[in-house]
Amino acid sequence: METPIIFGTSCLGNLYKVVPFETKVEIAAEWFKAFPKPFIDSAGKYGAGLSLECIGKALRALDKKPGDLTISVKLGWRRKPLTTPEPTFEPGAWAGLEWDARQDISAVGILRCYEEAKELLGYPIDYVSVHDPDEFLAGGGSRADILGAYESLFALKAKGEVKGVGVGSKDWTVIRDLYRDVKFDWAMFACAPTLLNHPAELLDFVRELKRAGVALIDSAVFNGGFLMGSDMLDYRRADPVADAAAFAFRARYLDLCRTHDLDPAAPAVQYAYRLGFDAVALNTSSPRRILQNAGYAKAEVPESFWNAL
Repeated sequence: METPIIFGTSCLGNLYKVVPFETKVEIAAEWFKAFPKPFIDSAGKYGAGLSLECIGKALRALDKKPGDLTISVKLGWRRKPLTTPEPTFEPGAWAGLEWDARQDISAVGILRCYEEAKELLGYPIDYVSVHDPDEFLAGGGSRADILGAYESLFALKAKGEVKGVGVGSKDWTVIRDLYRDVKFDWAMFACAPTLLNHPAELLDFVRELKRAGVALIDSAVFNGGFLMGSDMLDYRRADPVADAAAFAFRARYLDLCRTHDLDPAAPAVQYAYRLGFDAVALNTSSPRRILQNAGYAKAEVPESFWNAL
């Protein structure tokens, strides 16, 4: 990828809380302090398009031109009118929305998502993917529709409209399954591998993709914030009983970081690079954390720490 840190933008879609637009502009301004040409990742699902809309408005407020940054958009959701007290997709996750969202993954549907994303952004989209095909399949969607969506996206690439086509999934086994038929340009892993969760078969698959030249992005390095002390573990609330092993690992990990005088985020990010990932995607609603997140790409973690771990 073009930068070692990719900036996630679900917070610009008001994930869990309303973020003032002024703060969103500050976040966008910090991207350009971190990298001369930052790489950001968004999705039609984030705030039912609010993230895309706010990115475009913030970039225009900063007088940024097409080409000043790289934009990746995960496709598969588009807007629909909000007719209930809160959105029907991911109840409780989004705040202050004026739209609802519907899933639309098929050869034609994915193009509807693409056109809406371009309109909301007002900036060119460089990279595209099918968003959470694992959720689509779990909800009764067909693999044939996903493959049809990929045919449409690779047709956009063939016409020069986008630079690359990838996948973003919480379930890495779905990425592996689709890879039998779809040779992605890039792949984003949204739950593993992490220091906490890195099964051998997943690492074998990562090495396979690396040998094939697929660009790899890890957006899961903190296990949804759990490794840093959050109650959330991979998009759900952690259970002290059912997740006892995870809690025990975290306690040992944080203690080891204290012993080595390390910010716990640094090894979590660096572990992805040690596995061969090209970039790590990090998300924050705090402008002051943007430069800190970018700095983790160059964080030094002594070999003694890895040996102890």
